[in-house]
Formats: sequence, structure tokens, C-alpha cells
Amino acid sequence: MNWFTSDEQFLFYIGYGGHDEDMYLHDHVDFSELVIVLNGNATHIVNTEASFIKKGDVFVIDGAASHAYKDPHDFRICNIMYRPDILASAGPDLRSSNGFRALFVLEPFYRNIQSSFSSKLSLPISGLEYVSSLVAFMIEEYADKLQGYQTMLRSRFMELVVYLSRQYQNQGQQGIQGNLMHLANAISFMEDHYLEPLTREQIAEKSDISVRHLNRIFQSYYQTTPFAYLLRLRLEHACNLLKTTHVPITEVSYKSGFNDSNYFTRQFTKVYGMSPKVYRREQFN
Repeated sequence: MNWFTSDEQFLFYIGYGGHDEDMYLHDHVDFSELVIVLNGNATHIVNTEASFIKKGDVFVIDGAASHAYKDPHDFRICNIMYRPDILASAGPDLRSSNGFRALFVLEPFYRNIQSSFSSKLSLPISGLEYVSSLVAFMIEEYADKLQGYQTMLRSRFMELVVYLSRQYQNQGQQGIQGNLMHLANAISFMEDHYLEPLTREQIAEKSDISVRHLNRIFQSYYQTTPFAYLLRLRLEHACNLLKTTHVPITEVSYKSGFNDSNYFTRQFTKVYGMSPKVYRREQFN
């Protein structure tokens, strides 16, 4: 990130990029990049996979992925470099939205680990015009650095994130995007209700898909099952209770969504390599 800015107090960069020639494969290490294609087209390479990108396309590359551009034609983009923790200022209404989760969390993750992953947001002309005007304002703020510019940029960046999340949610109905939207819906529901008794049928119903399809997309994208994901949420909650409270282990199990304390202890020991009692003792020592 220091290559783009020397301001240690505000690790953020926004600017236009015009690529007339191929751009070499590179990664970002400690930041994420939001890319908005403003004009033209190119071949986008992520790790070893190539896909065609064009005017109106929007995608996020996280620090784990290497990417490059080849064969650009009238190619002009806006790059926004940011530390992922800037998104922590998003309210729970945005963080739980399917469009946000799909575009800013799931897509970057799967773009890095899954071959031939080509999902992205494609803005209509009207949407691109709105986004173009918003980034133009942000770039002017970034260049002028008037008093309060950091606050203004954080505010406008979150406005952009909200708008793009809404656009993704409106667009994501078919194919890869449809699966990501269903997955985001399932995860949001599970994270909101994991302390309650849940069945696969309930999760599938809230995701507007069949149980079979729910299992299939979880396996495809997370290499796990909905139940295993639910179990992880409950165990992470239990860990927090064990570290921050002195309530009995049995009560911890019930407060974490388990109706059988013996089952809770077996699962906890299997995942963390020690019993809840030992885990708690180590945290307080």
C-alpha cells in the first residue's frame, strides 16, 4: 500500500488507470482493490485464469490474488485501493445484505481459490454514469486534500459500496452470480440465527432454493456443508463465552446453540484439540 500513498494515517488510494499495453502479473499483499472499467475492454488474468472484461464491469481483487491485464483496447479503469478494515464502518444493514456479501466478500475469496471464476458486476449505462460521477468527485477530493477530505472520502466510498451492493443484488439472479446470491442469503440467515435450532430445510427455504442445491453450492464454494458451517459459528461463539465469562460449561453449550453439552464437548475437542475446560483455563492463565 505504501507504493500508492505515504500517508500512514489514511491508507487509501483512488485514481484513474489507462493501460495501453499489457500489465504484468502482480499482487497487493496487504490491501484490496476495487476495479471499475470505465471504457474499452481487456483480458483479465487472475492467478492463471483469463476472462474478458469490458466497460461497466466491476470487481474486487483481494490481497491473496495475483492479477494482470492483457490485450487492452481503449482500456480505462478506476482503481480504489483500500484496507479491508475500512469496510468495518459499514452498518449491520449493509454487512448482512446479499449484494455486499457477494461482491465484497465471497467473490474476491473464490476468485483467488477457484479456477475459471468469472463472476463480476456489470453495470448498465445509467449505473456506470452515476458511478463515474461519484468516483470523479472522490478523485478530485483525493487530489486537493482539503480539510476533512479523509472523512469525505470514507463517506463517499461507503456510498459507492452501498450502490454497487444494491446493483449486484438486482443483477445476481442467474448462473454463478445466482449461486453466490443464494449462498450469501443462506450465510446471512445462519449468522443471524445460529443460536436458534435450525434445519437444512429452514435454511434452504430462506435462501429460496432446494436442500439439495443448498448442499451443492456450499460444497462447491466452501468445500463444506451448511451444517459444518453452522457448527463453526456456534463453536466460535462458545470460544468467546469461554474467554470472557465464567459461566459453567453446560451453560456455555446451551448459550451457543447446542442442546446437548456432551455433544458440544466432543465437537469442541475435535475442532480445537482440547476440551472447553482446558481451553478456558489456558485463556485465563
